[in-house]
Amino acid sequence: MADRYLILEDGSAYLGEGFGSPAVSTGEIVFNTSMTGYQEIITNQIYHNQIIAFTQPTIGSYGINHDSYESILPTVKGVVVRDVASISTNRQRRWSLDQYLKQQNIPGISHIDTRHLAKKLRVSGPMKASIVDVADAHAFDQLGATVLTNQQVAAVATPKPFPNPGTGLNVVVIDFGLKHGILRELSKRACNVTVLPYTATTEEIINLDPDGVVLSTGPGKPQDLPDSVLEMIQNIQNRIPLFAIGLGHELFAMANGAQIMKLSPEHHGANHPIREVITNQIIYASQGQGYAVDPETIDRNKLITTFVDLIDGTIQGLRYRDFPAFSVQFFPDGAPGPTDALDIFDEFVESMQQARGPIW
Repeated sequence: MADRYLILEDGSAYLGEGFGSPAVSTGEIVFNTSMTGYQEIITNQIYHNQIIAFTQPTIGSYGINHDSYESILPTVKGVVVRDVASISTNRQRRWSLDQYLKQQNIPGISHIDTRHLAKKLRVSGPMKASIVDVADAHAFDQLGATVLTNQQVAAVATPKPFPNPGTGLNVVVIDFGLKHGILRELSKRACNVTVLPYTATTEEIINLDPDGVVLSTGPGKPQDLPDSVLEMIQNIQNRIPLFAIGLGHELFAMANGAQIMKLSPEHHGANHPIREVITNQIIYASQGQGYAVDPETIDRNKLITTFVDLIDGTIQGLRYRDFPAFSVQFFPDGAPGPTDALDIFDEFVESMQQARGPIW
Protein backbone atom coordinates (compact mmCIF):
# COMPACT_ATOMS: atom_id res chain seq x y z
CA MET A 1 0.00 0.00 0.00
CA ALA A 2 1.31 3.43 -0.96
CA ASP A 3 1.92 6.30 1.41
CA ARG A 4 -0.87 8.87 1.54
CA TYR A 5 -1.63 11.91 3.66
CA LEU A 6 -4.60 13.13 5.64
CA ILE A 7 -4.47 16.94 5.67
CA LEU A 8 -6.72 19.26 7.68
CA GLU A 9 -7.68 22.86 7.06
CA ASP A 10 -5.85 23.93 10.24
CA GLY A 11 -2.56 22.99 8.52
CA SER A 12 -2.12 19.56 10.14
CA ALA A 13 -0.85 16.64 8.08
CA TYR A 14 -0.87 12.93 9.02
CA LEU A 15 1.23 10.40 7.09
CA GLY A 16 -0.42 7.02 6.60
CA GLU A 17 -0.93 4.14 4.17
CA GLY A 18 -3.68 4.21 1.59
CA PHE A 19 -6.29 1.48 1.12
CA GLY A 20 -9.55 1.35 -0.75
CA SER A 21 -9.77 3.71 -3.71
CA PRO A 22 -6.69 5.74 -4.72
CA ALA A 23 -8.92 8.77 -5.36
CA VAL A 24 -8.17 12.18 -3.89
CA SER A 25 -11.12 13.25 -1.76
CA THR A 26 -12.22 16.23 0.33
CA GLY A 27 -14.95 16.41 2.95
CA GLU A 28 -15.75 17.39 6.52
CA ILE A 29 -13.96 15.11 8.97
CA VAL A 30 -15.73 13.73 12.07
CA PHE A 31 -14.77 10.97 14.50
CA ASN A 32 -16.91 7.99 15.48
CA THR A 33 -16.32 6.04 18.71
CA SER A 34 -18.30 2.89 17.84
CA MET A 35 -16.41 -0.35 18.44
CA THR A 36 -18.43 -2.27 15.83
CA GLY A 37 -20.85 -1.46 13.04
CA TYR A 38 -18.43 0.21 10.64
CA GLN A 39 -20.40 -1.03 7.60
CA GLU A 40 -23.65 0.51 8.85
CA ILE A 41 -21.81 3.75 9.67
CA ILE A 42 -20.07 4.04 6.29
CA THR A 43 -23.35 3.40 4.44
CA ASN A 44 -25.43 5.74 6.63
CA GLN A 45 -26.42 8.77 4.54
CA ILE A 46 -26.06 11.14 7.50
CA TYR A 47 -22.33 11.04 6.67
CA HIS A 48 -22.79 12.46 3.17
CA ASN A 49 -19.72 14.50 2.16
CA GLN A 50 -17.88 13.56 5.37
CA ILE A 51 -14.66 11.70 6.15
CA ILE A 52 -15.12 9.32 9.08
CA ALA A 53 -12.27 8.74 11.52
CA PHE A 54 -12.85 5.60 13.59
CA THR A 55 -11.37 5.60 17.09
CA GLN A 56 -11.65 1.81 17.39
CA PRO A 57 -8.03 0.68 16.77
CA THR A 58 -8.79 -2.04 14.20
CA ILE A 59 -11.51 -1.70 11.57
CA GLY A 60 -12.56 -4.29 8.98
CA SER A 61 -12.13 -7.45 11.04
CA TYR A 62 -15.46 -8.97 9.95
CA GLY A 63 -15.53 -7.73 6.39
CA ILE A 64 -18.64 -6.56 4.51
CA ASN A 65 -21.88 -8.56 4.38
CA HIS A 66 -25.30 -8.28 2.72
CA ASP A 67 -27.24 -7.78 5.95
CA SER A 68 -25.65 -4.57 7.22
CA TYR A 69 -26.22 -1.93 4.55
CA GLU A 70 -27.95 1.29 5.59
CA SER A 71 -28.00 2.49 1.97
CA ILE A 72 -27.06 0.99 -1.38
CA LEU A 73 -24.66 3.74 -2.48
CA PRO A 74 -22.60 5.25 0.34
CA THR A 75 -21.70 8.94 -0.02
CA VAL A 76 -18.91 9.27 2.55
CA LYS A 77 -15.75 10.94 1.27
CA GLY A 78 -13.23 8.81 3.11
CA VAL A 79 -12.39 6.42 5.95
CA VAL A 80 -9.58 7.03 8.47
CA VAL A 81 -8.37 4.19 10.74
CA ARG A 82 -5.44 3.17 12.94
CA ASP A 83 -5.25 -0.34 11.45
CA VAL A 84 -7.31 -1.98 8.72
CA ALA A 85 -7.84 -5.75 8.90
CA SER A 86 -7.20 -7.74 5.73
CA ILE A 87 -8.33 -11.12 7.09
CA SER A 88 -11.80 -12.08 8.31
CA THR A 89 -13.28 -15.40 9.41
CA ASN A 90 -16.86 -14.09 9.49
CA ARG A 91 -19.08 -16.61 7.66
CA GLN A 92 -21.29 -13.76 6.33
CA ARG A 93 -18.35 -11.89 4.84
CA ARG A 94 -18.57 -11.19 1.11
CA TRP A 95 -15.77 -8.65 0.68
CA SER A 96 -13.02 -7.10 2.71
CA LEU A 97 -13.37 -3.45 3.68
CA ASP A 98 -10.54 -2.64 1.28
CA GLN A 99 -12.35 -4.35 -1.61
CA TYR A 100 -15.64 -2.64 -0.78
CA LEU A 101 -14.12 0.84 -0.65
CA LYS A 102 -12.43 0.20 -4.01
CA GLN A 103 -15.81 -0.77 -5.50
CA GLN A 104 -17.43 2.39 -4.17
CA ASN A 105 -14.49 4.68 -5.10
CA ILE A 106 -14.00 5.72 -1.48
CA PRO A 107 -10.42 6.34 -0.30
CA GLY A 108 -9.19 5.02 3.03
CA ILE A 109 -6.07 5.77 5.01
CA SER A 110 -4.57 3.67 7.82
CA HIS A 111 -1.70 3.98 10.32
CA ILE A 112 -3.15 7.28 11.53
CA ASP A 113 -2.98 8.24 15.21
CA THR A 114 -6.76 8.39 15.51
CA ARG A 115 -6.56 9.04 19.25
CA HIS A 116 -4.64 12.27 18.64
CA LEU A 117 -6.98 13.16 15.78
CA ALA A 118 -10.10 12.60 17.90
CA LYS A 119 -8.72 14.78 20.69
CA LYS A 120 -8.09 17.56 18.17
CA LEU A 121 -11.61 17.29 16.71
CA ARG A 122 -13.22 17.27 20.16
CA VAL A 123 -11.76 20.74 20.71
CA SER A 124 -12.02 22.20 17.22
CA GLY A 125 -15.17 20.49 16.00
CA PRO A 126 -15.47 19.12 12.45
CA MET A 127 -13.28 20.75 9.82
CA LYS A 128 -12.48 20.30 6.15
CA ALA A 129 -9.97 17.56 5.35
CA SER A 130 -8.53 15.79 2.32
CA ILE A 131 -6.92 12.43 1.63
CA VAL A 132 -4.11 13.15 -0.83
CA ASP A 133 -0.91 11.69 -2.26
CA VAL A 134 1.29 14.69 -1.46
CA ALA A 135 0.88 17.14 1.44
CA ASP A 136 2.29 20.16 -0.38
CA ALA A 137 1.18 23.80 -0.55
CA HIS A 138 -0.98 23.08 -3.58
CA ALA A 139 -2.92 20.38 -1.70
CA PHE A 140 -3.59 22.78 1.19
CA ASP A 141 -4.60 25.53 -1.26
CA GLN A 142 -7.05 23.15 -2.93
CA LEU A 143 -8.44 22.15 0.45
CA GLY A 144 -8.90 25.76 1.53
CA ALA A 145 -10.62 26.66 -1.75
CA THR A 146 -13.08 23.76 -1.62
CA VAL A 147 -16.65 24.77 -0.78
CA LEU A 148 -18.77 21.93 0.59
CA THR A 149 -22.40 21.88 -0.43
CA ASN A 150 -25.18 22.61 2.07
CA GLN A 151 -27.69 20.70 -0.05
CA GLN A 152 -26.91 17.28 1.41
CA VAL A 153 -30.53 16.15 1.72
CA ALA A 154 -31.24 16.88 -1.94
CA ALA A 155 -28.15 14.83 -2.85
CA VAL A 156 -29.13 11.67 -0.94
CA ALA A 157 -32.94 11.61 -0.66
CA THR A 158 -35.02 9.71 -3.18
CA PRO A 159 -36.32 11.89 -6.05
CA LYS A 160 -39.39 9.68 -6.58
CA PRO A 161 -41.74 7.63 -4.37
CA PHE A 162 -41.13 3.92 -3.94
CA PRO A 163 -42.87 1.16 -1.94
CA ASN A 164 -41.67 -1.18 0.79
CA PRO A 165 -44.74 -3.46 0.75
CA GLY A 166 -46.36 -5.01 3.79
CA THR A 167 -49.78 -6.25 4.85
CA GLY A 168 -50.42 -4.10 7.91
CA LEU A 169 -50.73 -0.42 8.74
CA ASN A 170 -50.12 2.07 5.95
CA VAL A 171 -47.06 4.22 6.73
CA VAL A 172 -45.55 7.09 4.75
CA VAL A 173 -41.82 7.69 5.30
CA ILE A 174 -40.47 11.09 4.32
CA ASP A 175 -36.93 10.56 3.06
CA PHE A 176 -34.31 13.09 4.21
CA GLY A 177 -31.49 10.52 3.88
CA LEU A 178 -33.25 7.36 5.00
CA LYS A 179 -31.33 4.58 6.74
CA HIS A 180 -32.53 1.06 5.97
CA GLY A 181 -32.79 0.14 9.64
CA ILE A 182 -35.99 2.20 9.83
CA LEU A 183 -37.53 0.23 6.97
CA ARG A 184 -36.43 -3.06 8.55
CA GLU A 185 -38.17 -2.27 11.83
CA LEU A 186 -41.36 -1.15 10.09
CA SER A 187 -41.29 -4.34 7.98
CA LYS A 188 -40.95 -6.48 11.12
CA ARG A 189 -44.25 -4.92 12.21
CA ALA A 190 -45.85 -5.73 8.83
CA CYS A 191 -46.25 -2.05 7.90
CA ASN A 192 -47.07 -1.23 4.29
CA VAL A 193 -44.57 1.56 3.62
CA THR A 194 -44.42 4.19 0.91
CA VAL A 195 -41.27 6.32 0.85
CA LEU A 196 -41.76 9.87 -0.44
CA PRO A 197 -39.17 12.55 -1.27
CA TYR A 198 -38.62 15.31 1.28
CA THR A 199 -40.37 17.72 -1.10
CA ALA A 200 -43.70 15.88 -0.65
CA THR A 201 -46.66 18.16 0.07
CA THR A 202 -49.38 17.67 2.65
CA GLU A 203 -51.82 16.81 -0.12
CA GLU A 204 -49.55 14.15 -1.60
CA ILE A 205 -49.19 12.54 1.83
CA ILE A 206 -52.90 12.67 2.65
CA ASN A 207 -53.80 11.20 -0.75
CA LEU A 208 -52.02 7.98 0.28
CA ASP A 209 -54.36 7.65 3.28
CA PRO A 210 -51.57 6.84 5.75
CA ASP A 211 -52.11 5.54 9.26
CA GLY A 212 -48.84 7.22 10.27
CA VAL A 213 -45.95 9.31 8.99
CA VAL A 214 -42.24 8.90 9.74
CA LEU A 215 -39.73 11.72 9.27
CA SER A 216 -36.44 9.98 8.59
CA THR A 217 -32.85 10.64 9.53
CA GLY A 218 -30.65 12.65 7.19
CA PRO A 219 -27.49 14.73 6.81
CA GLY A 220 -26.71 18.38 7.21
CA LYS A 221 -28.10 21.43 8.94
CA PRO A 222 -31.89 21.48 9.40
CA GLN A 223 -32.06 25.25 8.72
CA ASP A 224 -30.86 24.58 5.16
CA LEU A 225 -34.11 22.86 4.23
CA PRO A 226 -36.96 24.91 2.71
CA ASP A 227 -39.77 26.32 4.87
CA SER A 228 -42.21 24.12 2.95
CA VAL A 229 -40.91 21.12 4.95
CA LEU A 230 -41.84 22.79 8.24
CA GLU A 231 -45.25 23.74 6.85
CA MET A 232 -45.85 20.12 5.85
CA ILE A 233 -45.01 18.94 9.39
CA GLN A 234 -47.31 21.56 10.92
CA ASN A 235 -50.17 20.39 8.70
CA ILE A 236 -49.60 16.68 9.30
CA GLN A 237 -48.86 16.47 13.05
CA ASN A 238 -52.40 17.29 14.18
CA ARG A 239 -54.04 14.92 11.67
CA ILE A 240 -51.94 11.75 11.51
CA PRO A 241 -49.67 10.00 14.07
CA LEU A 242 -46.12 11.19 13.45
CA PHE A 243 -42.74 9.74 14.43
CA ALA A 244 -39.54 11.70 13.70
CA ILE A 245 -35.93 10.48 13.96
CA GLY A 246 -32.59 12.32 13.81
CA LEU A 247 -32.86 15.19 11.34
CA GLY A 248 -36.62 14.58 11.39
CA HIS A 249 -36.58 15.21 15.15
CA GLU A 250 -34.85 18.55 14.65
CA LEU A 251 -37.33 19.55 11.94
CA PHE A 252 -40.26 18.51 14.17
CA ALA A 253 -38.89 20.78 16.91
CA MET A 254 -38.41 23.67 14.48
CA ALA A 255 -41.94 23.24 13.13
CA ASN A 256 -43.17 23.83 16.68
CA GLY A 257 -41.14 26.96 17.34
CA ALA A 258 -37.92 25.58 18.83
CA GLN A 259 -34.47 26.61 17.65
CA ILE A 260 -31.56 24.33 16.72
CA MET A 261 -28.03 24.88 18.01
CA LYS A 262 -24.67 23.54 16.87
CA LEU A 263 -23.41 20.74 19.08
CA SER A 264 -19.82 20.71 20.33
CA PRO A 265 -18.47 18.13 20.51
CA GLU A 266 -20.71 16.25 18.12
CA HIS A 267 -22.18 12.87 19.08
CA HIS A 268 -21.05 10.01 16.82
CA GLY A 269 -20.96 6.56 18.34
CA ALA A 270 -22.80 3.75 20.08
CA ASN A 271 -23.66 3.10 23.73
CA HIS A 272 -24.63 6.67 24.55
CA PRO A 273 -26.53 6.67 27.88
CA ILE A 274 -29.94 8.28 27.57
CA ARG A 275 -32.53 8.79 30.30
CA GLU A 276 -36.24 8.41 29.65
CA VAL A 277 -37.78 11.25 31.65
CA ILE A 278 -41.13 9.71 32.60
CA THR A 279 -39.69 6.40 33.91
CA ASN A 280 -36.12 7.44 34.84
CA GLN A 281 -35.02 4.33 32.94
CA ILE A 282 -31.57 4.43 31.31
CA ILE A 283 -31.23 3.13 27.77
CA TYR A 284 -28.23 2.96 25.47
CA ALA A 285 -28.43 3.94 21.80
CA SER A 286 -26.40 4.97 18.78
CA GLN A 287 -26.13 8.65 17.96
CA GLY A 288 -24.98 10.60 14.95
CA GLN A 289 -25.72 14.27 15.45
CA GLY A 290 -24.05 17.60 14.90
CA TYR A 291 -27.03 19.69 16.03
CA ALA A 292 -29.40 19.67 18.99
CA VAL A 293 -32.64 21.30 20.06
CA ASP A 294 -32.08 24.39 22.23
CA PRO A 295 -34.03 23.61 25.44
CA GLU A 296 -34.50 27.32 26.21
CA THR A 297 -36.57 27.79 23.04
CA ILE A 298 -39.07 24.96 23.50
CA ASP A 299 -42.70 25.98 23.91
CA ARG A 300 -43.65 23.89 26.93
CA ASN A 301 -47.33 24.44 26.18
CA LYS A 302 -46.82 22.38 23.03
CA LEU A 303 -43.91 20.02 23.61
CA ILE A 304 -42.61 17.94 26.50
CA THR A 305 -39.11 16.46 26.77
CA THR A 306 -39.13 12.66 26.78
CA PHE A 307 -35.42 11.73 26.60
CA VAL A 308 -32.20 13.49 27.65
CA ASP A 309 -28.55 12.61 27.14
CA LEU A 310 -26.85 11.70 30.43
CA ILE A 311 -23.45 13.00 29.33
CA ASP A 312 -24.23 16.57 28.30
CA GLY A 313 -27.97 16.93 28.97
CA THR A 314 -28.95 17.50 25.33
CA ILE A 315 -32.54 16.81 24.40
CA GLN A 316 -32.94 13.37 22.83
CA GLY A 317 -36.72 13.16 22.55
CA LEU A 318 -39.85 15.31 22.32
CA ARG A 319 -43.59 14.69 22.35
CA TYR A 320 -46.50 16.90 21.37
CA ARG A 321 -48.91 17.38 24.27
CA ASP A 322 -52.16 17.33 22.30
CA PHE A 323 -51.48 14.99 19.35
CA PRO A 324 -49.85 11.58 18.80
CA ALA A 325 -46.64 13.11 17.43
CA PHE A 326 -43.22 12.42 18.94
CA SER A 327 -39.54 12.32 18.04
CA VAL A 328 -36.12 11.02 19.07
CA GLN A 329 -32.67 12.38 18.20
CA PHE A 330 -30.88 9.01 18.48
CA PHE A 331 -31.19 5.93 16.24
CA PRO A 332 -33.81 3.60 17.78
CA ASP A 333 -33.36 0.92 15.11
CA GLY A 334 -30.06 -0.33 16.56
CA ALA A 335 -28.23 -0.41 13.21
CA PRO A 336 -25.59 -0.39 14.48
CA GLY A 337 -25.65 -0.38 18.24
CA PRO A 338 -27.84 -1.35 21.16
CA THR A 339 -31.44 -2.43 20.64
CA ASP A 340 -32.73 -0.89 23.89
CA ALA A 341 -34.98 1.55 22.02
CA LEU A 342 -36.73 -0.80 19.59
CA ASP A 343 -39.94 -0.55 21.60
CA ILE A 344 -40.30 3.03 20.33
CA PHE A 345 -41.39 1.51 17.01
CA ASP A 346 -44.01 -0.52 18.91
CA GLU A 347 -45.18 2.71 20.53
CA PHE A 348 -45.58 4.26 17.09
CA VAL A 349 -47.60 1.27 15.88
CA GLU A 350 -49.84 1.48 18.96
CA SER A 351 -50.45 5.18 18.33
CA MET A 352 -51.51 4.39 14.75
CA GLN A 353 -53.83 1.61 15.90
CA GLN A 354 -55.48 3.86 18.47
CA ALA A 355 -55.94 6.68 15.96
CA ARG A 356 -57.35 4.28 13.41
CA GLY A 357 -59.88 2.81 15.79
CA PRO A 358 -61.62 -0.59 15.48
CA ILE A 359 -62.12 -2.10 12.04
CA TRP A 360 -65.46 -3.85 11.60
